[in-house]
Amino acid sequence: MPALIPTEFTARITWLGQVPMEGDNIRSQAVEALDIGWGGPEGERHGGITRPSCSRVTSQHKRGTEIANVRQLCLMSAEELAEIAESLKLPVVDPQLAGATLVLEGIPDFSHLPPSSRLQGPDGVTLVIDMQNRPCHLPAREIEVEHEGHGKSFKTAAKGKRGVTAWVERPGHLAIGDTLRLHIPDQRAWDHLGAARKG
Repeated sequence: MPALIPTEFTARITWLGQVPMEGDNIRSQAVEALDIGWGGPEGERHGGITRPSCSRVTSQHKRGTEIANVRQLCLMSAEELAEIAESLKLPVVDPQLAGATLVLEGIPDFSHLPPSSRLQGPDGVTLVIDMQNRPCHLPAREIEVEHEGHGKSFKTAAKGKRGVTAWVERPGHLAIGDTLRLHIPDQRAWDHLGAARKG
């Protein structure tokens, strides 16, 4: 019995980028298309089958521990980026400054999609959503470089709107203008989620 439900929700890719291997900032470089392998986009700093653990999982692993890489891609919503820009009193927030891999348009409340949802592209390329991406100081720093006085407010403006991290279930090709279909787990929310969060 299938465990994932294909939905009628789709998203169109409006922007693609990758963080180059060299350098120490989070900025991504805009591209027209991406070849996606098992380790994520080719030539991407966040790519690979494994990665050193970071601040997202310090409750589970000492920083720097080698773990499976479920943060191969950073997916953001065009609608949520516009909301962040409005909060920052900027005309736009360039997704390069946030280190985005994909910017998608068309799925509401994007940053709160259920973990383990899939986004599937035209050739079958499939991305698995791991979890919500938390705002951090790295995009804030890059925004401040380009828009002095605005970067320090990024973490607050982007709370619940920073997009999601994802990993590759099936390799393939993505290009600007491609449409991805959302598939969600056939599972209700856990009854004890509220109690667990309070713990």
